Amino acid sequence: MNKMFCFQCQETARNQGCTVQGVCGKTADVANLQDLLVFLCKGISHFSVPLREMGVESAEVNKFITDSLFMTITNANFDKDRFVKRVREALVLRDNIRSLYVSKGGDIEKIKYDGAFWASDDIAAMEEKAAEVGVLATENEDVRSLRELTVYGLKGMAAYGEHAFNLGMEDPEIYAFMQKALVAVTDDSLSADALVSLVLETGNHGVKVMALLDKANTTKYGNPEITKVNIGVGKNPGILISGHDLRDMEDLLKQTEDTGVDVYTHSEMLPANYYPAFKKYKHFVGNYGSSWWRQVQDFETFNGPVLFTTNCIVPPRPNSTYKDRIYTTGASGFPGFKHIADRVKDGQKDFSEIIEHAKRCQPPVEIETGEIIGGFAHAQVFALADKVVEAVKSGAIRKFFVMAGCDGRMKDRNYYTDFAAALPKDTVILTAGCAKYRYNKLPLGDIGGIPRVLDAGQCNDSYSLAVIALKLKEIFNANDINELPIAYNIAWYEQKAVIVLLALLALGVKNIHLGPTLPGFLSPNVANVLVKNFGIAPIGTVDDDMKLFLGK
Repeated sequence: MNKMFCFQCQETARNQGCTVQGVCGKTADVANLQDLLVFLCKGISHFSVPLREMGVESAEVNKFITDSLFMTITNANFDKDRFVKRVREALVLRDNIRSLYVSKGGDIEKIKYDGAFWASDDIAAMEEKAAEVGVLATENEDVRSLRELTVYGLKGMAAYGEHAFNLGMEDPEIYAFMQKALVAVTDDSLSADALVSLVLETGNHGVKVMALLDKANTTKYGNPEITKVNIGVGKNPGILISGHDLRDMEDLLKQTEDTGVDVYTHSEMLPANYYPAFKKYKHFVGNYGSSWWRQVQDFETFNGPVLFTTNCIVPPRPNSTYKDRIYTTGASGFPGFKHIADRVKDGQKDFSEIIEHAKRCQPPVEIETGEIIGGFAHAQVFALADKVVEAVKSGAIRKFFVMAGCDGRMKDRNYYTDFAAALPKDTVILTAGCAKYRYNKLPLGDIGGIPRVLDAGQCNDSYSLAVIALKLKEIFNANDINELPIAYNIAWYEQKAVIVLLALLALGVKNIHLGPTLPGFLSPNVANVLVKNFGIAPIGTVDDDMKLFLGK
């Protein structure tokens, strides 16, 4: 029998599913408790959805479900104790919301879902139940595929919604949809067509949540601007901040000012360098290292403490020297890592412990020098619109390639480096997310002063790339976004990439090439639907794909 079953990420074993331990390092007991937590979130939603129809909105439920789904994203949280605690909190919240439902006149007999009633405080009972309610509880593989495609999209939405919440922005419609969808994926009466519609509706709300986060980030920190980011080091001890949460970045920069401790970004936090509000901090040195999976090398040489604000944790090797220098916060967690508590309302997180730790450390070892350029989110590209349009009309730019998405450990991702290097010099790469680390340090040059790699930012900033495409559609009077000289060659790894993909489909983008493999959670029939209706295709060889995209 399987000890666990998880196939939500691109690196899942044999592209079929991890059954003993996650390739990510997630243990079977943690994987199963994550399944149980999602099961209970569905149960809570069975009461919150009808209560909302009665005019009752629960901020506590909205926050709990959002944060819980975020905790189950790949590489976010490996801490069994945190999940046991979270499951217990879910049981209390569910029972409270059920009592409220009954007090408002709700008919308890209408609720048939087991997750609305099952309860036990015992860890052994939790683990026994978890084994029954995971992905494989849905026997029909096509139904399972469509349900999980929706749930993984919701997990991505939860991540982006949580970041927006931390900056003071919410959209009740997003919460309402997430909970409605959690109920829908438990409904055995829904047809395959209805589930496909639910998947597309998830994409529509993915656009909304990314727009919300874009508004939150830019309202708080200004529009990203063209920035040359230092990749060398200073002489002071430093703190390396990873993940995606810009509010944590702000709190850390404020608290390290005038302490003699420098701050560096790692992996997906690189785009923090592009925001005007952060540039005023003289101790904000730049970016250190590379993509998330390179942390096992980067953290060794950094010497100082590392703060994980979200997912992208790689379990340290047994002989790692940095294990006692890692801190987590928010949704992230790992056994043995110190966890920094959430901020109180209208306050900051307390980063004093990590700052004091940094003061005792040596400065980072310099592993590279120079600069990388970024900051090409939609506002900045619109400022260059005349220059870009003229380059397209003159033929200086033949085609744009959207190469957004995720990076990963597997050697087949070298495809993206080779593809970028092989692109003709009259093409431009539009990117967002950590996939850029496969090519953002290549000497690809520029076209009339326009860099050939335009980095919009984090994975959620793929929204910027969609906005740019829609603006080009308007400028060139195209009837369809797919008429533009834009090709989509996207890498994926985890669930935030899933919601980005669904959002692009909702915007009408077709013929997306996805790699390095198609998701293992797509059944053959569901994959065929995506191919037939949207032209989704796997990547091939660099030479074959170059001929396909460029017609030669």
